[in-house]
Amino acid sequence: MKGKKKVLGRGLDALLSKDDEKGVLENQVSLSKFNEIEINNISPNPFQPRKKFNNKAINELATSIKSQGIIQPITVRRISNNKYQLITGERRIRASKIAGIKNIPAYIIKVNEERMLEMGIIENIQREDLNSIEIATSYKRLIDECNISQEDLGGRLGKDRSTINNYLRLLKLPPFIQNGLIDDKISMGHARTLITINNLESQLAIYKKIISDKLSVRQVETLVKKINSIKEKISIDRKSNELIKMESKLSSYFGTKVLINNNKGQIIISFESINDLNRIIDLL
Repeated sequence: MKGKKKVLGRGLDALLSKDDEKGVLENQVSLSKFNEIEINNISPNPFQPRKKFNNKAINELATSIKSQGIIQPITVRRISNNKYQLITGERRIRASKIAGIKNIPAYIIKVNEERMLEMGIIENIQREDLNSIEIATSYKRLIDECNISQEDLGGRLGKDRSTINNYLRLLKLPPFIQNGLIDDKISMGHARTLITINNLESQLAIYKKIISDKLSVRQVETLVKKINSIKEKISIDRKSNELIKMESKLSSYFGTKVLINNNKGQIIISFESINDLNRIIDLL
């Protein structure tokens, strides 16, 4: 509409600082301006974090574009004369092709591949429609490929470090269970509980039981707690004479009770007070 200032989408806007705005847009253009680009001249984003697209939602978006047009421009970078690479807006591109649109409004910005990866991933995460594994994979790529710490990533996304870490831990699950999470067969709460099981066979057995018996997260937590306590008891019962002697030796050295949990790879040293703790630390 005339007179209305077109603004940058919240996802991208959050990524561009004042300094970025001065230099990142081609020819120093204002954020309120964009170009019309032929869709056939735009290649896909090679760093697209989204692996699954909802065809029904894209068809609905295509219908909306036919009647209302494209409200939010996509973001691209120029790779050669009249050739561009998509940074954000994959769904809009797909829906526009279905709607028969040949030209699409786009912001053209100058970014290197690392920055392009960062922007593409964070833009998708901020829209909150990636599944848990896609989010976890995106976090890992940002940390590994863009050298962003968990603290910095949390700050950029407005999330604490524990949230980031909870997603990253999902990648420790076997692919079979990860796919179940992607397909909504289990929830993230179920998945986080399954992570605490070290034995793969037990993981898969409980995963199948979650689906067949429609177990709640609380029921799974109770089940896993029982399994882990039984395994811990078995481990203690089977503790070798060598470990028992080692516990006794350490207990004598530190002057307090010491337990060795071979199953978990832990040495547990008991203390009675802060002064006692400082004494043990000095010995260590």
